Amino acid sequence: MSGAEQVVEHAEAPAAPEEDRGPLARGRRAVLAVVGGAALMAVGGLVATRLVKSPAQVAAETGPPAQGVLTADVERRVLARTVVMRGTVVADQSVAVSPQGVRSGEGAGTTMVTKLPLQAGDPVTAGRLVAEVSGRPVFVLHGAQPMYRDLRPGATGDDVAQLQQALRELGHGSGGDAKGVFGAGTKAALAARYRAIGYEPLPAVADGGAALKAAREAVRSATWAVEDASSPTGAGGAPTETGAGKGGAGPGPGAAASPGSGAGSGAGSASGSGAAAPAGRGLARARQALVEARAALAAAEAADGPMLPTAEAVFLSSFPARVSSVGARAGSPVSGPVLTLSGGELVVEAYLKDDKRQLLRAGMAVVISSELSGTDVRGTVAAVATERSAARPAGPGPQEAPGQDPGRNPKGGGNGGAGGGADLGYRMVVRADRPLPVGFAGQDVRLTVESAATDGEALVVPVTAVSAGADGRTVVTAVSAEGTQRRVEVRTGTSGDGFVAVTPTRAGALGAGTKVVIGVAPRETRGKTG
Repeated sequence: MSGAEQVVEHAEAPAAPEEDRGPLARGRRAVLAVVGGAALMAVGGLVATRLVKSPAQVAAETGPPAQGVLTADVERRVLARTVVMRGTVVADQSVAVSPQGVRSGEGAGTTMVTKLPLQAGDPVTAGRLVAEVSGRPVFVLHGAQPMYRDLRPGATGDDVAQLQQALRELGHGSGGDAKGVFGAGTKAALAARYRAIGYEPLPAVADGGAALKAAREAVRSATWAVEDASSPTGAGGAPTETGAGKGGAGPGPGAAASPGSGAGSGAGSASGSGAAAPAGRGLARARQALVEARAALAAAEAADGPMLPTAEAVFLSSFPARVSSVGARAGSPVSGPVLTLSGGELVVEAYLKDDKRQLLRAGMAVVISSELSGTDVRGTVAAVATERSAARPAGPGPQEAPGQDPGRNPKGGGNGGAGGGADLGYRMVVRADRPLPVGFAGQDVRLTVESAATDGEALVVPVTAVSAGADGRTVVTAVSAEGTQRRVEVRTGTSGDGFVAVTPTRAGALGAGTKVVIGVAPRETRGKTG
């Protein structure tokens, strides 16, 4: 065998069997696995020590954050101090119709609603029948003064003048009656109004005309007495008869008159004069009685005629009006308001507590905001009450406006109520600059009242930007674009809604757009690590 063949043969010699080297290889793999596991555990421990910290360590490594400043821009605008509250849209005049004490003239009985021709929301015009109670009408008339007494013939006053005007507007003139005097012309006009709505007025004297009849009979009797006293027979009686008149023989033509005959003649003359005196006195007395009887008849005639009971008329200050609510039904007894009428323009009514009462007064500008319609309407505070109002107790009286005292309905429509209810506060009335839409009626709206405002545009900053130094000066701290700060002395003015108007004591030291410090805030920082 050559050398080359020996080399090839050596190269192709088979490798040692697998089983001859197995234990050694498995030992090496085990050692490597142990080493790798130890390394992983070491790495895991290191990571855990970096991430898991005790509360004490966290507190130790956490330091206070660095402080920064909050700034705001100086603005130039009109600043208004505003007071925001809620209010309710109501009619200028609201009258609760509660016709108590209606008398039908047919005997006493329970006061019962016998007719309600209107429903809530219906329009109401002057002269319109709005209810019938125990067969008697309740109708509306134009006037600002509420009914407070029955109006009868012979009455005088401003309420009578208001009735005359209301009837005249409906076409019923009062004739020759003087203004404010309930005379024959006013009686005729009132009777015509009752007939126009289909009713007869109640008589002012409820005696069936007995007083008037008696007065007329007294005049007739006195007239007859005067006539009797004025007749010759009644005055002188029958002529006195002498002896000759009776056919006795008298003295002859030549006989002289005896003294007895002369005495008899004198006695007869005296008797005639004595009878005439009582007759004159009787005629004078008869004539005086006639004068008195005629005066009594005139008084009876003046008192006789139609009357306007308090419960049958409701005066409203303006028309058209509307029915706000109906509180009864036909056939039910009257135990409260039968219906509520609203007249005049829509206004907003709010009640103020003591703190807001001191800020608000008549003439201030208001924004009326309706959330339902998304509409804003500008208005003015028309009135702020000087006395507190109380909720109305149950059972308001006739022609009574709920909550009127003090002045729920400034134009009338019911007597003011005394206490007895919950305290509402001070009543404020707001009138819109233009008529509020009808749909606003009854809505709860937001009122924003401008209680003060600057005269034109002014420099305005947040109130937190203003501070007072130890020297007593009022300053703001201005911040430049580079972050440097400087104190600017200012004078403060109107404040409102978290802002205040300022004027720098040195002209030009502060302007719109300048940033001023309004506070400090923590700056985000990372905690310390060790």
